[in-house]
Amino acid sequence: MVMKIITRIALTALTLLIVASYVPGIEVAGIGTALVAAIVIGILNALVRPIVIILTLPVTIVTLGIFILVINAGMFMLAAAFVSGFSVATYLAGFIGSVCVSLVSTLTSRYL
Repeated sequence: MVMKIITRIALTALTLLIVASYVPGIEVAGIGTALVAAIVIGILNALVRPIVIILTLPVTIVTLGIFILVINAGMFMLAAAFVSGFSVATYLAGFIGSVCVSLVSTLTSRYL
């Protein structure tokens, strides 16, 4: 159980470093910053995201769930606001970054 959590955090941090090197507008200062950002993203997704999803449920239903991508981008940008050394310049960069991190997180959850 603990090893799965550590592995997921490490893979999310690695994904953040890769995304930061390819997506203009996303910057990560280093490996330590990426690890802290991965932990903050995990905490935000566990605590804040469910509340936001419940509050925006009508919009999510009308858009057939696509609004969840907007929520993910918001959580990604909120994490950048909390972690110094991790910055997201534009909403589009946050959107692309959150989609990449979500894909890797989904694959990690499925295979671990």
